[in-house]
Amino acid sequence: MKLIVKILDIATRGVLLNRLDARSMGVLNGDRIQVINPKNGVSVTAFVETTSTITEQGTLGVYRITNERLHLDEGAGIEIREAGRPASLDFIKKKMDGGKLNKEETLTIIKDIVSDEISSAELTAFITASYINPLDMNEVEHLTRAMVETGEQIKFASKPIVDKHSIGGVPGNKISFLVVPIIAASGLKIPKTSSRAITGAGGTADLMEVLAFVEFTASEVQQMTDKVGGCIVWGGATNIAPADDRIIIQEYPFKIDARGQMLASVMAKKFAVGANLVVIDIPVGLHTKVATMQDGRKLAREFIELGERLGMKVECALTYGDIPVGHSIGPTLEILEALRVLEGSPEPNSFIQKSLSIAGIALEMAGKAQRGSGVAVAQDLLTSGKALEKLRQIIEMQGGNPQIKSSDLTAGEYQYVVKSPASGYVIEMNNESLISLARTAGAPHDRGAGILLHAKKGKLTKMGEPLFTIYADRNWRLQNAIEEGRRLMPVLVEGMLLDRVPPVSEI
Repeated sequence: MKLIVKILDIATRGVLLNRLDARSMGVLNGDRIQVINPKNGVSVTAFVETTSTITEQGTLGVYRITNERLHLDEGAGIEIREAGRPASLDFIKKKMDGGKLNKEETLTIIKDIVSDEISSAELTAFITASYINPLDMNEVEHLTRAMVETGEQIKFASKPIVDKHSIGGVPGNKISFLVVPIIAASGLKIPKTSSRAITGAGGTADLMEVLAFVEFTASEVQQMTDKVGGCIVWGGATNIAPADDRIIIQEYPFKIDARGQMLASVMAKKFAVGANLVVIDIPVGLHTKVATMQDGRKLAREFIELGERLGMKVECALTYGDIPVGHSIGPTLEILEALRVLEGSPEPNSFIQKSLSIAGIALEMAGKAQRGSGVAVAQDLLTSGKALEKLRQIIEMQGGNPQIKSSDLTAGEYQYVVKSPASGYVIEMNNESLISLARTAGAPHDRGAGILLHAKKGKLTKMGEPLFTIYADRNWRLQNAIEEGRRLMPVLVEGMLLDRVPPVSEI
């Protein structure tokens, strides 16, 4: 069928076909057609949506992202044909039925994800199938290698290349802002590619945007790392393991992070940047992704085994995850706290000790410290100011202000202090509820939004003393967060009355 092009300036993929044209071709919503630009010979498979009003009969609406590949002009002639069904859909169905995917089947799926041959709904089906029918270690290895193969890779001239990753689940886990500059200050290379928040109140990339740009190509990441020893960038902009970020986008609404896909996601990005020494932080706690030490050790063994299959040395740190790291949750608040520590503040101890422990393991793995002395070496790099100077170099390299100080940063304009309703000890802090509260306030998209904790688990507090402050960049979001806080009660004080239920006769 030959049609006239109508460019639709909408940032999505696919085409919009008049229902009469669709009927004459025998295609329905969600089907695929092949779109051919006769001028340059470029052919693209596109998903069909139908309309009776937006595009008239004889006209094909082409969305912006699809046209970035076709380079069509408004009003130009175009040819369309019915397209076949990709084989990856059969493999996704196989996984839905509980089958095991081999290397070739997995690679086919990932190639189709990267080339946009499968729709968002079909990708969601793959994610859901892998969540319900967990991947075994062979499938995880296939997925990891397929993610690496379908993206760019960095190869450094010398080793070792160090990397670290936290699996998440604990709010305020800003340790990369100490670990990366400490490791780089030791003379090692650490190209830190990070994710944006999936279920949290701020991924490392979200936090780094407070200080500098985070979107760079793979070659720029390599150049920056070679020049200053490290970087902190968003992996989604690098085309390193590009399928991973597309999977993350579809996981986001469901707040799921399937174990096999998480293993592949983490290790694919480490493998693709050339890392051969990797430290994995696995927070363990009731309200984290890993509830028990037993589960934590099992996950650690899986990371280590996957590393061995890929030729990488991996060590895992099981860390205390029952409470937030430090006192801050949210991009600006967390960066402010990290800068204060780099500038010489001895608090918060939980943030400092966790960062030094992770950095110390990496330094020992790389031979920069004797076994058992890594924390002391990391401490010296921090207290001497070498880590701060290194972070300033990284910030400048990424286009930020290298002279920025903690005193230059301010949190959200709108604030609400939550006070203790009773005297007693703080007996529980619910990580999930604190993250939900920070997100309701606007984090991570509103950089000034978040929570500042004044009392942590085990602290004695008196009635009327502040427990935490909610920050927001917009007043309506603050009001929503206040209501959410009343519902969630994320911080419990000993002696607090949870509810009063009178006899039916008194109701």
